Amino acid sequence: MKRIDKENYYLDIAETVLERSTCLRRCYGAIIVQHDEIISTGYNGAPRGRKNCADLNFCTRMKMNIPSGERYELCRSVHAEANCIISAARKDTLDATLYMACRDPQSGELIPDSTSCSMCRRLIINAGIKRVVIRDTPTDYRVVDVQKEWIDEDDSLPKEL
Repeated sequence: MKRIDKENYYLDIAETVLERSTCLRRCYGAIIVQHDEIISTGYNGAPRGRKNCADLNFCTRMKMNIPSGERYELCRSVHAEANCIISAARKDTLDATLYMACRDPQSGELIPDSTSCSMCRRLIINAGIKRVVIRDTPTDYRVVDVQKEWIDEDDSLPKEL
């Protein structure tokens, strides 16, 4: 048997975590790893004590025909990355790696090219996370260098500045 590489090992765990997601639109799972140790896990779902979209059998954003990537303030869920960061101490997230996977809840298929929303990117930056590894296929993934791609190339600024 061929031994799995570390990146896919942690991505497999993030993929298992996403199975707890209660979102009807996208199921995300995330884990934070520091010094080869899992620090925390998170998946997207309603805040503790509130009903999940899966429990309610509807998604507000879907009912309102809001395109993916827009109007997150109307979403009931706390995102996987946010839940992961909330569950970790900052001293453990400094220079850590966040692993993330996303599946379509209807088809069960991995969603290639998924990424963190702008709000989660801000949380990742402030948590001091160094890398984000995102699964595209069962064995392929992308590595985001947070400093170079999300801080130095600040996509939150208007293009004309």
